[in-house]
Amino acid sequence: GRIGLQLRRRGHRLDIRKPRFGCALPSSLEGYAGAVVFGGPMSANDCDDFIKREIDWIGVPLAQGVPFLGVCLGAQMLAKPRGAPVTVHPEALVEIGYCPIAPTTAGAKFGVWPEQVYHWHREGFELPRGAILLAHGATFQNQAYAYGPAAVGVQFHPEITYALVNKWSVDASHRLGLKGAQSRDAQLAGHMCHAAAVDRWLDGMLGRWLTGAVTG
Repeated sequence: GRIGLQLRRRGHRLDIRKPRFGCALPSSLEGYAGAVVFGGPMSANDCDDFIKREIDWIGVPLAQGVPFLGVCLGAQMLAKPRGAPVTVHPEALVEIGYCPIAPTTAGAKFGVWPEQVYHWHREGFELPRGAILLAHGATFQNQAYAYGPAAVGVQFHPEITYALVNKWSVDASHRLGLKGAQSRDAQLAGHMCHAAAVDRWLDGMLGRWLTGAVTG
């Protein structure tokens, strides 16, 4: 999605790995500008071997100081092994569609945040010890955080495109009946209203993230 497009525009070549389908993950990130773990219908609490491998692998960019970005499930995978529970909402609410967020004082260094961002999740995360909250929301409090000098986790999907909103809302239409989920039409309308602001924020955020000094 938009993350890949923006990284390509900055001159980076993408190396896409899919652990779910047996792809190996690099043992070293020497020569890499950064690493991104995206979302999916899985949970960081699942016992599948590929989930465990991917969670363990996040230690590689952290140990090597390589910029790491976790998106939705990726943010939960970063949080969980560092002592932060990943749980469903106590009222069984979900966030599916465009929902409001607000930056914290620390989050302001990442530029002008969009008023609403795209979500597709039924679980949220607590903050790992030592993490800095960057943005918060109403249904799920923790929406973005910085961890260490070079890692960022976001609960939402800044990578989303109009085509992906169409695809997800059709392929997973069975989830649109969950408590708090927006209709497909509402999601598409939200994208038309908010996508440009998300894209502008993403451009600035990626620029700072790639410096490897997200908390500096």
